[in-house]
Amino acid sequence: MRTAERGFTLIEVMMVLVVLGILVGIALPSYQDSMRKSHRSAAQAQMLDIANREQQYLLSKRIYTSTLADLGYAVPADVAARYTCTVAVDNTGVPSYTISCAPTALQSATSFGTLTLTDTGAKAPAGEW
Repeated sequence: MRTAERGFTLIEVMMVLVVLGILVGIALPSYQDSMRKSHRSAAQAQMLDIANREQQYLLSKRIYTSTLADLGYAVPADVAARYTCTVAVDNTGVPSYTISCAPTALQSATSFGTLTLTDTGAKAPAGEW
């Protein structure tokens, strides 16, 4: 005797797809947000590294530099893909610098603004450090 083979009905398959779609719809935005925050933290860490190198450069040359190559530094590719980091220097009078990292197209889908760090340790935006 032969038994009838049973498979999944179209309704059962569609229900599974609907449930998977709902799960992805909930999980994906949360995952993307946590990745953006992770990249933001990486940019902040790089800014602190640049600030340390600027202090070392000041001790040896008595001025700050706006060129990262002078510091022997290159922004890592994962940060450079999402942020454009620059250093503005004022060596007249008391030397000072401001490090800025502005989000690029990959990171700008968020409400994050430009990060800044000065030689006095002032960080902006204040709530994001």
